Amino acid sequence: MTSGPATAWNNFPYANSPNHGLSEERFSAQLSRFSTLLEANPTKSVRLQAYIESDFGGSGGTTNSVQVNGYTPRLRQGYFTFTQKDWGLHVLMGQAWSLTTNYAKGVIPRQEQLPAVTDNNQIPGITFTRVPQIRIAKDWDKKYWIALSIEDPQATVGFSDTLSSGGTLPASYGRLAGPRVYYANSGGVLLNPNTQYTYNPAPDIVLKTAVDTSFGHYEVFGLARWFRGLVQPAGENHTHKSTQFGGGVGAGMTVPLGTDKLQLTGNVLAGQGIGRYGPSLIPDTTFDSNGNLTPIPEIMGALGLVGHPARSVLLYTYGGVESAGRRTYLGADGIQHGYGATDLNLSGCEYEFGTCSAQTRTLASLTTGGWWHFMDGHYGSVMGGLQYTYIRKFAFKGNDGADHAVDPTTYGHTVYVTFRYYPFQQ
Repeated sequence: MTSGPATAWNNFPYANSPNHGLSEERFSAQLSRFSTLLEANPTKSVRLQAYIESDFGGSGGTTNSVQVNGYTPRLRQGYFTFTQKDWGLHVLMGQAWSLTTNYAKGVIPRQEQLPAVTDNNQIPGITFTRVPQIRIAKDWDKKYWIALSIEDPQATVGFSDTLSSGGTLPASYGRLAGPRVYYANSGGVLLNPNTQYTYNPAPDIVLKTAVDTSFGHYEVFGLARWFRGLVQPAGENHTHKSTQFGGGVGAGMTVPLGTDKLQLTGNVLAGQGIGRYGPSLIPDTTFDSNGNLTPIPEIMGALGLVGHPARSVLLYTYGGVESAGRRTYLGADGIQHGYGATDLNLSGCEYEFGTCSAQTRTLASLTTGGWWHFMDGHYGSVMGGLQYTYIRKFAFKGNDGADHAVDPTTYGHTVYVTFRYYPFQQ
């Protein structure tokens, strides 16, 4: 895995990899965090806030763990907000948790209902991104909420054959050649030159409504996305733009179970082209036979129990799942191409050093853990945390080359132990 304090859930290897079942241990201080909140009140009804949060989750060209562990600072959040209390108006501009993220109360920042886990990549099944955005929200008596967020887009592409931007697709059935497709460029100037950035014709748009009641917080939202590629049809010397629509609908809740000491939390998102919003990063799109980006259907969801048996103790358990559907076309070679192909030869997935081109269908996880505040006072809070996660990964079925079904699956375990000091938390 070699993934540090943020688990790459979709990277647990199948039996063909020598890393399959190999345990590893790592110490890390990368999640040490600095945050600052500035606030001003120009009038009784107006509040201005600026918030910035960073950790050491970045890495540079000279970063290593041999001697000095010189990991680099990165921006987690950085935004300002404007609140007009008399109007119930809330405006956010900057980088923050996406409006698709589940909230514990309202739809305003720093009220997100994120899993209480140590893993910096959360758990499979929850919905989140942290992106630059512009958000406008309205509340009625802090009970009813509606918000619109325009958020920075980015897409991922998955395909059954080896493919990069500028590559040629396998010809579809009845054709002699396939189209060439372009969908991303390397970053320039202030972007990462080692990362591919997709063509984004429009921002992701999120519209959410929420209600806070004496028996819990409930929310529903819609997500709209657009995906763009350039297609050069076979035999032609020019390209044309191809833009496809994706998105989904989601919901979330935080409900006290008879007492404030026990909460049930949950979220769900279903749609097409939504893989980016899950921690497992199942691809957003693939290609059809004409070279158009095709959003991949997916559903993701998580359910959790959070308890406070004592003032200094928090316990939790979560279950989550992310599952993708198929988008394929029949090639001139008589086999399927795209995402979710069910006629691939996957016999190599079952033995070491075999060739395995399995595509992820479903990831499911179970997580449990807790926190203990063993020192609290005017000096802040010192706490320890323990987390265990079991993850299971299932691929789309294939065959062994002799018409026998092959159903690759793999699993993994993660254990986190953490100690933290919050000097300003009481």
